[in-house]
Parts: sequence; structure tokens; C-alpha cells
Amino acid sequence: MEQEYFITAFSENSIGLLNRITIIFTRRQVNIESLNVSQSSIHGIHKFTIVVNTTREKVEKVTKQIEKLVEVLKAFYHTSEEVIQQEIAVYKVKTEALMNSKEIENLVRNSGARILEITPDYTVIEKTGYKSETQELFDKLDQYGVTQFTRSGTVAVTKNPKELLTEYLKEVGWKA
Repeated sequence: MEQEYFITAFSENSIGLLNRITIIFTRRQVNIESLNVSQSSIHGIHKFTIVVNTTREKVEKVTKQIEKLVEVLKAFYHTSEEVIQQEIAVYKVKTEALMNSKEIENLVRNSGARILEITPDYTVIEKTGYKSETQELFDKLDQYGVTQFTRSGTVAVTKNPKELLTEYLKEVGWKA
């Protein structure tokens, strides 16, 4: 049965690694729903956060294949229940729509969003939350004419109190 999984892969910063990782998903016919790459809590180590909807069997195989790449130190997979996740969405609406309706202001306040910039032509609104929350705000704002919309890749940390990579690196005696 398919479900949402969060794959985290830790690596040194290496040119072309993202391409090699995405090829693994292509070969296994697993679509990437979200992808985020950033520095991790450990200096010199980068963290890939990849969200997929697939079976447990496929996510296990993909994670093992990612881990076989030379530049990858360790890869893990988790279910949505095992992580704390967020994404950021940015919406651009005409300022005229904002001024002509109190509803947009109420939507912003009630959704926990915030206004980033107001110009005579447009207003930019930002919302951080789960994908369902950012999508819900989009659906409501779109009634007033969203002219631009984008959302980031999902960022996630495990609910496990220990950083799994740090524990793994201690086990193998890795020095930064």
C-alpha cells in the first residue's frame, strides 16, 4: 500500500549528486513530491529531504540505493508520523483586491499567514505550515485572484530526540 515517506540523505557537498539521486527515483518509477537540499546541523554535511508516495518495499530499495552512492554518508526513511514537517508558501494578490475586501485580511489573520510586502500593485502573503494548510489558503485566496503562487520543498526533522546522522557518525568513528 502506498503512503507518504520522507527520505533524508546526508552527504558531503558534491557536484552532480542531486542528478544521481534523482536518477534512482526515475529508474524505480517513484515520483518525487517534494525535494529540499540544505546544510545540515553538522558542518560540511548537506541534507536532502525527499518526499515520496510509494510502498514500503520501494522506499526501502530507493533508500538503500541512495546510500550506495559514494558521496552519501547515510540515508534514512520515515513515515509522516515520525517527523515534524513544514513548508513555506508565498502568494501574490492584487492590492486592489485586498483593499476592496476585508475577507482577504481575515483569511491572512485566521490562517496564521503574514503579509510580507504591500505595493500599489500587489501584496505578497507568506504562510508556513503543512501542504494541506498552504493549499487551503491558496484555494481561498484564489477566489480573489492569486497572480503568483509558489511553495517550497518540505523541510522535516525526526521526532527522535537524537540526530540519527550524529549517532551513526559516532558509531563509524567519522571526524568532521
